[in-house]
Amino acid sequence: MNADELQQLQQQLAGAKPRAVLRAALERFDNIAISFSGAEDVAVIDLACAIRQDIQVFTLDTGRLHGETYRLLEEVRKRYPIRLRVMFPDPAGVEAMVREKGLYSFYDDGHSECCRLRKVEPLKRALAGLDAWITGQRRDQSVDTRQDLPEVQLDPAFSTPEHALVKFNPLAGWTSRQVWDHIEAYDVPYNALHRRGYTSIGCEPCTRPILPNQHEREGRWWWEDGGKKECGLHVGKADKA
Repeated sequence: MNADELQQLQQQLAGAKPRAVLRAALERFDNIAISFSGAEDVAVIDLACAIRQDIQVFTLDTGRLHGETYRLLEEVRKRYPIRLRVMFPDPAGVEAMVREKGLYSFYDDGHSECCRLRKVEPLKRALAGLDAWITGQRRDQSVDTRQDLPEVQLDPAFSTPEHALVKFNPLAGWTSRQVWDHIEAYDVPYNALHRRGYTSIGCEPCTRPILPNQHEREGRWWWEDGGKKECGLHVGKADKA
């Protein structure tokens, strides 16, 4: 897809409903996959499978997920006609970090290094062979990093001059309430931790339930700046250092 075609598609899909965005994505790209980790992503899978079956789906197993998350992965794999690919971090890099700094170094020096090894690098491998990918991101998940999220874009983090990667965000305009309305209406599987106050669920050491009136991302990396709740998967090149 060239720049003019992408711009035309952006104009066409601006403000479009999730099904329209997904239909456009799946009709234009065969070599496309859905990224799966949270409740939004399962809602996307549920919507997408009504359009096309045998869709590629990938997820990142960091090695530090909750048991409830692993059970959700298996439930989704059995429930939907998808091809689920589980990506793992390079063990040598993780071993070196743990050997040098221990298992909880991110509490002292920030989560960037651990997320890079356990999430960003496996994601790069997952995306390397794709022409496009689909996420469950929403604009209201972060007023600092996602407020301008479009329904379709040239991926700002993982596109290169040699590999133009298109990124679709069908739930960009949805709220959390709309996601959960869909989950409840269509009996979509979700992580059992949501029933215990967890809203945004990542690795076990870096995720906790939120308190009343806290933003949904406050349970992630709570010891860090509240305006920078990203792990490097969905930011621009200038923000990934």
